[in-house]
Amino acid sequence: MERARFIDHKGKRIFFLDFSLCTIEDAFSVIEEARDQIRSQPEQSVLTLTNAGGGRFDSAVLQKLKEFTKDNTPYVKTAAVVGVTGLQSIAFSAIRMFTRRNFHTFDDLEKAKDFLAGC
Repeated sequence: MERARFIDHKGKRIFFLDFSLCTIEDAFSVIEEARDQIRSQPEQSVLTLTNAGGGRFDSAVLQKLKEFTKDNTPYVKTAAVVGVTGLQSIAFSAIRMFTRRNFHTFDDLEKAKDFLAGC
């Protein structure tokens, strides 16, 4: 299954980035898969949902995520993130500060999808 893809939820198209249980190598692949797909969309049109649950990140992945997230800012209307716990929360805070983006955090994928479907 693709880890970076559009899904439909309650009539809304949501771009899903699945970092759940990713290895460091997989994380780079997800970023590469997502980059062109998001940037091919009209500005301020993409609803993104990122599942970080159990994913593994190192400083290189964190740097790539910061760049990826900042570069996608013009295309993203609203972003939701699920599964940020423990040390990931520190990395997530760094991404948030670097990009100056607002992310809505959730503990549950369905709640995040419902939130995005209402946007």
